[in-house]
Amino acid sequence: MNDMARREALEGVEATLAIFAGPEARAMGVGPGRPAAVKAAPEPAGLGARPIRFTNLRLFDGHGAALREGLSVVVEGDRITALAPAAEAVEGAETVDCGGRVLMPGLIDSHWHATLCAVTQMVGMTADVPYIHLLAAREAGRTLMRGFTTVRDCGGPSFALRRAIDEGVVTGPRIFVAGAMISQTSGHGDFRMRADVPRSPVHLFGFEAAGMSILADGEAEVLRRAREQLLLGADHVKMMAGGGVTSAYDPIDSVQFTEAELRAGVQAAEDWGAYVMTHVYVPAGIQRAIRAGVRSIEHGQLADEETARMMAGEGVWWSLQPFLADEDANFHPEPAAQAAQKRIGEGTENAYDLAQRFDIPMVWGTDILFSPKNLPGQGRQLAKLARLMDPMTLLSTATGRAGDLLEMSRARRGLPGRLGVVEPGAMADLLVADGDPTAGLDFLADPETSLRLIMKDGRIYKDTL
Repeated sequence: MNDMARREALEGVEATLAIFAGPEARAMGVGPGRPAAVKAAPEPAGLGARPIRFTNLRLFDGHGAALREGLSVVVEGDRITALAPAAEAVEGAETVDCGGRVLMPGLIDSHWHATLCAVTQMVGMTADVPYIHLLAAREAGRTLMRGFTTVRDCGGPSFALRRAIDEGVVTGPRIFVAGAMISQTSGHGDFRMRADVPRSPVHLFGFEAAGMSILADGEAEVLRRAREQLLLGADHVKMMAGGGVTSAYDPIDSVQFTEAELRAGVQAAEDWGAYVMTHVYVPAGIQRAIRAGVRSIEHGQLADEETARMMAGEGVWWSLQPFLADEDANFHPEPAAQAAQKRIGEGTENAYDLAQRFDIPMVWGTDILFSPKNLPGQGRQLAKLARLMDPMTLLSTATGRAGDLLEMSRARRGLPGRLGVVEPGAMADLLVADGDPTAGLDFLADPETSLRLIMKDGRIYKDTL
């Protein structure tokens, strides 16, 4: 399949998603994964409906170290318009009594794979592409019901899913998309079989044709592949700057792409008003990426103090995942992958310590990849980190701080308000929860019970108040 055919296949997937959603779901603006007990979403506030005034609440605004009381939050249309004294009336508003519960921003998973999280690696590499997209559409609805109103997609063909969600064809979180992960030959995104070597100069392999990853060697090829993802609508560019666990050939400590190649990707992204994120674990790879102008380090669990100082000095974002040796670890049957996974797990606690000691701007993400069984535990993967961080600071890495990172691409995405915060002008992505985030985040591990209301873009998708 040539590049044009691949683009046509990806752009045509929303038609399949529309069939999958069903006419009733499309009419309501909802899709798969919606629990039967959840009330139907009303007309979005401000689009023929009254403003909504949330009252009797304790507010986590996305950044604060304490809960705020004595306030009401007013939503009109898709944005928050006011934080007002609780006793202050709002003319014509519908009042939602939160019953003393916590009102907080919708959660943001800053390292997600919207199209690849719900399939095993074998299915991802061998199944019909429309089938993969159908599973992704179903999972998108479930992701929203876990309280995640925004995800930062870090690789995979999620353009059509983003469009389908934005147009109301299916329900799901707002997606910031990377498109195909750009990998060097032999790199973390090279999923060829041995019989596929040497590479054909005119043939795209299955994973490339599907838009999962794409191979590039040399500055010119990197420029081309980065620009292709931007053409398709990427919000950021993902490059593989080091070894990984899921790839068959590259050692975890390998350093990938030359500095010049990385700079080429950075140039393409910055010229478009975007930025580059890199998958990388080891100091040499992280430092090379920073020198090349990369703005977000994904993973980095094997970083040392010298590297942490460099990240802090350059203001580079650290997108960390809870890669701990526990029930949430992605499953890998191969001994080599298990050994790499063990090494990364041993470095995870040190990475969180370094990020806090050197005051590196940090966000949280799961990187659930090819592990469908781990999807219900998405919120648990945030909650369990409260043993490593103050819970309110931790919660900000999945709300306000994550929104700060997304400021690098929000304008290009066309969003009129900030994400991850409860403040006037911000997007109306809100949760009402049973729980006390000053004491811990365990309530996020049971979203079906603890999340009493879920709002995205001013539309209520769940209401059990």
